[in-house]
Amino acid sequence: MKSLLPYLLILAISLVSINSNAQLKNLGKRIKQKVNQRIDRKFDRGVDKGLDKVESGVDDAVTGNGEDSKDSQNPATQTSNGVESTATESSNAGGASVAATTAQFQVNTKFDYVPGEVLMVFEDFEEDAVGDFPARWNTDGTGEVVTFGSSGDKWFQLKSGSDYVPDLPRELPEEYTIEFDLAARGIDKKTSSAALIEIILDDNNQFRPGPNFAWVRIPFCQYHPIGFQIRNVVNRRTVISNTVQGDIRQQVLNQPHVSIAVNKTRLRLWINEKKYVDIPRLIPPGNTIKYLKFRPYSFKDGKEDIYIRNLKIAEGGLDLRNQLLKEGMVSTDGILFDVNSANIKPESYGVIRQIALAMEESEMNLNIIGHTDSDGSEDNNKDLSQRRAESVKTALVDDFGIAANRLSVDGKGETKPVAENNSPEGKAANRRVEFVSL
Repeated sequence: MKSLLPYLLILAISLVSINSNAQLKNLGKRIKQKVNQRIDRKFDRGVDKGLDKVESGVDDAVTGNGEDSKDSQNPATQTSNGVESTATESSNAGGASVAATTAQFQVNTKFDYVPGEVLMVFEDFEEDAVGDFPARWNTDGTGEVVTFGSSGDKWFQLKSGSDYVPDLPRELPEEYTIEFDLAARGIDKKTSSAALIEIILDDNNQFRPGPNFAWVRIPFCQYHPIGFQIRNVVNRRTVISNTVQGDIRQQVLNQPHVSIAVNKTRLRLWINEKKYVDIPRLIPPGNTIKYLKFRPYSFKDGKEDIYIRNLKIAEGGLDLRNQLLKEGMVSTDGILFDVNSANIKPESYGVIRQIALAMEESEMNLNIIGHTDSDGSEDNNKDLSQRRAESVKTALVDDFGIAANRLSVDGKGETKPVAENNSPEGKAANRRVEFVSL
């Protein structure tokens, strides 16, 4: 037995050595795996960080929250009537900034809002005196037209708890669109969770709800994402009452553009270029809804103010793609530009998208023709209309991949009006873009 002991010791040492080598090999594999995993994670973090910057840039392009946008949104010190500015100067002299225009468009591939084709109301308050209540509105409270900073743009200041009813040339039809810009002053983390503006579609134009109405409430609370409250009443009975989730806290600080499309009982609402509300049966049936109202709630008087501008109501909600394919021509005032500029506003994206879809489905070539109202000199208007047509062409080429050789441009200035230039509605109708098949 003693003679076997040395051999047993040698065997045990050999087994330990073999096991140790195996463990070392396994350890080596594990270390290699760990190294690869850490490299992968580090690489992923780098990619994620890069993507975050890209996404942040995209978000800034949509919401206007980038550094340049923040600078441009800084309030001016004071207006002539003491109202702090939250607006930017809308007039840009000189040529269009095509790079800025295309940057706005690249991120909104699903923006499908198309304004109605028959303009009913356009209200920019340019005919109202600063300090007065606008002539074409009614209220059970008070309000006044104000200006922001040095831009000269006029806004209608609304007061919390009052109803505001714009005059309409006729009752609302079954299908129509509503657009307007909002601005707010004094909104912060202490703003009430009940601070909102209610957009009411009612069966009467009085300061009371009728037996049939529907409303959507746009929230301004900053410390929590409140969402959009919606409600309808049909024959005095509530049918829908709910909250649709949506965080627009940053948007409401930066003069959001609101777009609403009503197609019989369906209501859709976009803030800037993102759709937040799409309810198929929110509007009471039977063509009972006739009027539009606004009602702000829970804004602190003297600290928090809300303003509205550029209200546009248009009948219809035309399928421009289908019209262009069938008739070979479309005329639209739904492509909007900054004042005296060829810079396309981002809310025009849905219209341009419709034109691009028609071109993708056909082999047609298009002539893009710009038109203006009669404000300014004839030579300047002709040049402006030409540059605006060129901006639309650039958007179709750069953002939708339409071949440039399929598009030509022309500018007619003020020479081909479709309405009188003596009213806001007439001027807005004349500021249009035509697409004609060649």
